[in-house]
Amino acid sequence: VQPEWSICASIFGTPKTVRLPDDSCPRKQHYQQTGFKKYNIKIFGAGKSTAIGLITGLIKPDSGTVKTFGIPAEKLTPSDKLNLGVFLDNSGFSTQLNVSDIEHILKHMYPEFEREYFNKKCIELNIPKNKKIAEFSSGMKVKLKILVAITHKARLLILDEPTTGLDVEARNEVLDMLRQYVSFDDTRSILITSHISSDLENLCDDIYLIHNGRIILHEDTDAIVEQYGVLKVNEEQFKELDKSYILNSLKENYGYACFVKSKAFYKEFYPGIVVENGGIDELILMMTGGYK
Repeated sequence: VQPEWSICASIFGTPKTVRLPDDSCPRKQHYQQTGFKKYNIKIFGAGKSTAIGLITGLIKPDSGTVKTFGIPAEKLTPSDKLNLGVFLDNSGFSTQLNVSDIEHILKHMYPEFEREYFNKKCIELNIPKNKKIAEFSSGMKVKLKILVAITHKARLLILDEPTTGLDVEARNEVLDMLRQYVSFDDTRSILITSHISSDLENLCDDIYLIHNGRIILHEDTDAIVEQYGVLKVNEEQFKELDKSYILNSLKENYGYACFVKSKAFYKEFYPGIVVENGGIDELILMMTGGYK
């Protein structure tokens, strides 16, 4: 694990301690200005699970410093960890417990456990109190795990693929819970990993793209959706292009596909080329070499 991981973690702590990645990362200067309460952030790609482990203190870095809330992650105290709400795919309570059992545990684990809110959401989400978790559907299990994470006034939620495998209705219920969690207090933030682009576009303010253990792009979600695009050009057109706004280009059988951060520029100055919208799916594929 290399020192650049301190960037992902330190955005939730003191901005002055942030270590910058190499010069290949767009918006490098922005890291110096990033504070705690502004962002719901998505991390893509190889290294995300390691990043989560480092931020929570479950993994120790080989070198460098990883800080959460301005504190080295490995030095987080039990009191500090009360400010975290974590959703991991392979974690949770024994499936032989029911929700009433879990409520009893949470009441004794967290001094600020919101028991009334917990019970209210169980009713709204049709989560049965006396049924064993082993008998829950996958959607019910996810909603319960999210509810456990958000009902003790955590400042930071860390969610690893929380909506994977859910149907549209269950996914929307989870996203509504997360929006409500952030709306209660503007000092709260969410760090989420997901491969469902619609979730990210509707929830996240910022996108971090991680590939092979390095941050290769950081951008506002709105900018990606509204300003980014994909050019499809032949060999001759590619030679004539102004490359200023091209983030990555891939060789295709017709010529080149180019991922650009200003589709408006190319529409205005190169009216004869094909310019397509570039959303989050295109971002992942073009920046990691998987575009076809």
